[in-house]
Amino acid sequence: MTPSTKKTVEVDKKSLAYQSGKDKEMVKGMFKFYEVPGGSMAFMYRKYKGEKPERYSMVDGDTYTIPLGVAKHLNNDCWYPVHTYATDENGKPSQKVSQKVKRCGFQSLEFMDIEDFDRGGQQIISVENMAVPN
Repeated sequence: MTPSTKKTVEVDKKSLAYQSGKDKEMVKGMFKFYEVPGGSMAFMYRKYKGEKPERYSMVDGDTYTIPLGVAKHLNNDCWYPVHTYATDENGKPSQKVSQKVKRCGFQSLEFMDIEDFDRGGQQIISVENMAVPN
């Protein structure tokens, strides 16, 4: 191993340790189950090698205090693809993912980064100017 490779491995370990610690920070928020409104969902979660898998059971609309890593998982990884089938100009059939359908999410009741904000599959619309009738 070269000295520069050794430094890279050390930096990666420090970065991984930092991210692992950050993912264990507790956040409070509301679980949203878009697939079955009012229903419950149970799942096992483990992100890092060496961690013990933890079981979570949540009900739509209830408030929970969970690790940040689990909240990110609920917002970013719980979806299924909808495929579109088409034929190209040579008549060869093909398929692609045309849409991601969000199954669930976690809406923080604390501050979150804008990238982690759960929009419930909706886009944010901003109004810059609104005419007011006289």
